[in-house]
Amino acid sequence: MKIRKKARYVDPGLCNACEECAKVCPVVKPDEFQMGLSSRKAIYIPFPQAVPCSYILNMDDCLGNNPIACGKCADVCEKKAIDYDDQDEIIEREVGAIIVAIGMDVYDPTEMDEYGYTRFENVITSMEFERLICAGGPTAGHFVRPSDHERPKRIGFIQCVGSRNPKIGRPYCSNICCMNTVKDTLLLADHYPDTDNYVFYQDIRAFGKSFEDMFQRSKEAGTKFIRGLPGDIEEDPETRKLTITVENTTSGRLERHELDMVVLSVGVVPPKDRDKVSGLLTLSKTSDGFFMESHPKLKPVDAPTRGVFFAGFCEAPKDIKDSVCQAGATASRAGALLNAGEISVEAITSRIDEEACTQCGLCAAVCPYGAIIWRKGEPAVVVEAACAGCGACGATCQFGAITMRHFTDEQLIAQVRAVLAENPQDKVFVFACNWCSYAGGDMAGISRMQYPTTNRVIRTMCSARVSEEMVLEAFRCGAPAVLVSGCHYADCHYINANRQTVKRMQRLWNKLDKAGVRPERLQLEWISAAEGQKFAKVMRQMEEIRETVTMEEIEHTKQALKPKPKKKAPKSKEAAAAAS
Repeated sequence: MKIRKKARYVDPGLCNACEECAKVCPVVKPDEFQMGLSSRKAIYIPFPQAVPCSYILNMDDCLGNNPIACGKCADVCEKKAIDYDDQDEIIEREVGAIIVAIGMDVYDPTEMDEYGYTRFENVITSMEFERLICAGGPTAGHFVRPSDHERPKRIGFIQCVGSRNPKIGRPYCSNICCMNTVKDTLLLADHYPDTDNYVFYQDIRAFGKSFEDMFQRSKEAGTKFIRGLPGDIEEDPETRKLTITVENTTSGRLERHELDMVVLSVGVVPPKDRDKVSGLLTLSKTSDGFFMESHPKLKPVDAPTRGVFFAGFCEAPKDIKDSVCQAGATASRAGALLNAGEISVEAITSRIDEEACTQCGLCAAVCPYGAIIWRKGEPAVVVEAACAGCGACGATCQFGAITMRHFTDEQLIAQVRAVLAENPQDKVFVFACNWCSYAGGDMAGISRMQYPTTNRVIRTMCSARVSEEMVLEAFRCGAPAVLVSGCHYADCHYINANRQTVKRMQRLWNKLDKAGVRPERLQLEWISAAEGQKFAKVMRQMEEIRETVTMEEIEHTKQALKPKPKKKAPKSKEAAAAAS
């Protein structure tokens, strides 16, 4: 692994944080740690608890060491700790496990301008509130309004800003906002008992240990919780007071509240570096943009890529207690892997026959784990430690050069023929992925849900393992209807392997249409392990399709889809020369 160590331009071993450099620096910039509520110099300590506790120099802000420009910080540094020529350093390390803990970002409320965040100075975010009330903040803990530095007496908190809002692409709950606001109201009640606090909310989600008790304490302290989100905020230009209009859904009345300050309880969003990290480590994401774990119950801290683990907000919104708990589990899983000495992989990986390989590289292109190494002019090679056995490569190879252990083409096609050997016209043939749709069928059975008994299910590790030939063979054997089912499109157990399923199904529908076979006889459905009810519903729909298929149609399909001679791998130049 290559790690970039960014240049600090200040030697932490020499710097004693005397502050002389910051005193003479002429550059003034907004302090990111203080949410822009105070300023910093070009040379500064990032935050009070920084480790090491030494200054760093932001070269994007620095005027440089040209004598005409500046260089003052280097002149006053007695330790000679400042080096303008410092460069980023690339460090190489051999690692056995990777823990992804890149955190999260906070929602920017500027796009929700109905709350006046960009127009009214006294509308702040919950993050800015934290800095204003903190003893280490820009006002040394004295809570004041940004407009006039007077203490506000009536404060309103608006919940779910950037959360639970599908219109802005944030349909999920950020988990921490409700209790963060409850904590803030308790802080205000403790420091400033004469303050009137109003909380405008959809639902208060106090599901953690002692959270409900905190919620009740806040109400007892005088906080007024109003069920309803404001639709508009107005400001009096003279007094700078804010007037909120809100429909109280509990009382069914339209209310107006005059406030000194409004705090927007902003939600959390996936980190900016998410896509870059995802590409480096081959990680998958859920529909809300956070990283997806290997299994939500059995492997909650494991990434689908072996040897990679998650901790904290990058996997899903969670509070401090849950983050600490997950970090401990992640350290334990990584430690178990490193202490094992040797790792064992399931016997479902792929193997490549070098003699049959045409060196086309298609298998490497479809592998979601990057487990196949291919170079032009050379046979592909499988890295078994990285292979998860999804089978996408085996279904893509048209020359039979790839064998999937325990899920070979011969085994699966033999199952197809055996299932449809007798009375195929009375059966619905189903290919189901191991992790989701097959488990969904189990859920339907365990729950005793009623659906037709005509379905016959073959289990594959992934829907991407189902090749075109397997589906066509099912139709040749007389199947009136075929279903290919797998994980939900954005939640594939094998990162994004089911995208290959979609491409393959599109080609199959085109082939069936050209052959005069109704494409609707082949269906594709996404069914999760928890969707037993959907599995039963899909089986009923497939039965309805089966009942519309006549024997004449089945016989026509058999003739129209007669197999063509199999492709043979072209001989390499060396093999051709040896044969001659």
